[in-house]
Amino acid sequence: MPPLTRLLLAGAAALVLVAGAGGAWWWLSGAGTPEILPTPPEPPRLSDAPEYERCLDMLEDDPEGARRFADSWGMEGGGESAAHCAALATLSLGEAERAAEALERIAARSQAGIAARAAVFGQAGEAWTAAGKPHRAQAALTLALALVPADPGLLTARAVALLALNRPSEALDDLDHAVAADGSNAESWVLRASALRRLDRIAPAAESVAQALRLEPENVEALLERGVIRQIQGDASGARSDWERVIELAPDGPTADLAAQNMALIEAGPAQR
Repeated sequence: MPPLTRLLLAGAAALVLVAGAGGAWWWLSGAGTPEILPTPPEPPRLSDAPEYERCLDMLEDDPEGARRFADSWGMEGGGESAAHCAALATLSLGEAERAAEALERIAARSQAGIAARAAVFGQAGEAWTAAGKPHRAQAALTLALALVPADPGLLTARAVALLALNRPSEALDDLDHAVAADGSNAESWVLRASALRRLDRIAPAAESVAQALRLEPENVEALLERGVIRQIQGDASGARSDWERVIELAPDGPTADLAAQNMALIEAGPAQR
């Protein structure tokens, strides 16, 4: 699962006891935004310039250096490729809104091919999601899907924004198309389970998260979501077991924090929920 998407997905299974039947979806906004965000994997290539490849290669280990290189290269005529690398570095450095605006401008003006432009619009959408602005994310991802309508990754990313906007029915439509196009992506099945749960369709939600776990038995987001579904179904022991496993597998991550919160709420009893 892409690192940035994993961060965004972690909030999908916040316990329904926190915020009613739909659960509290969003955690990555405002003060909760991490200082450093993961770089989206396999950035689209807007050119074949060696400077571009060098800059992109720097992103993961030295985003600040990549931004300095991109800015310098841009002053020497690096064009949209330099601007794209600079925007991705800005995103990696935690300036999600600034990065999203830059990525949208690049995608709108680019002379690159349709697939590359769609991918940059998609990156803008994920950056808007990270910035806590799902309306802007949904708009950017809709532009991406206008260029490549059946792309399962873009459909899944737009579903993230739609769930953040509390529009689970529309998210489910995107996710149904995403899993039909690529049934091997556990992330899409987890999000689909979350959308179904929000629509009070608990049995198919359980089936969807089960499919995610068949694909990735130690997927912590899937385990978190299954725990929520089990709690709704009255299986508190099973829910606790899933959340304990989340904490065991990823003790320092945001998903573990949500699992711990969920267990604390169960232990507090109805009066504290």
